[in-house]
Amino acid sequence: MRAILVDWLVDVHLRFKLLDETLFLTINLIDRYLEKCDVTRQNLQLVGVTAMLIASKYEEIYAPEIKDFVYVTDKAYTREEILEMEGNMLAIFEFKLTTTSAYRFLERYSNVHGTDERTYNLAKYLIELSLVEYKMLKYTPSNIAASALYLSSKILKKTPWNEYLERNAQYTEQEVRPCAKDLCVLLQNAPKTSLQAVRKKFSQKKYMEISKIQLDRS
Repeated sequence: MRAILVDWLVDVHLRFKLLDETLFLTINLIDRYLEKCDVTRQNLQLVGVTAMLIASKYEEIYAPEIKDFVYVTDKAYTREEILEMEGNMLAIFEFKLTTTSAYRFLERYSNVHGTDERTYNLAKYLIELSLVEYKMLKYTPSNIAASALYLSSKILKKTPWNEYLERNAQYTEQEVRPCAKDLCVLLQNAPKTSLQAVRKKFSQKKYMEISKIQLDRS
């Protein structure tokens, strides 16, 4: 159910034309809330849209309004229910919303590595695929970012790792390989899964249609 929710939120995020930071903070808030509170299946979507509302207020200059989230849920929840959940979630978080994300680490590592646009887009595709997969929560955001950059560089026949990147990321090549292996499985399975929001997003020209990449099976 979490995967279905995240997949749907990727679509909503795209529809509202929000910042990348907003999506990553949204998923972070959802996972932090689910860690501390039991949520019924009926209210899971309410948690999702409320997390995106909070993240939008934190990251965006012009955040969507509550009525926009009521509309996007096909009026499954009222304005009052979203406001009540917002207060509840903020209380659980003790208003501590600042967090790091794989997206920010990827920006840093890409600059250090001198990554070209195509490799960066593939790495970005990988870290967004990781948002949907629950088992990827066992990795830190910095590890996911480093592993995504490593894997995308390998796939596109670029230098995957060097001493300068290792010094900045503080991971050895051996330390990023387990996560990179899991990301590779996500990438290989992406065309076959029923959850297609991330793949559809990265098939756009804006992202160089990177999700259409043909993997070398040799």
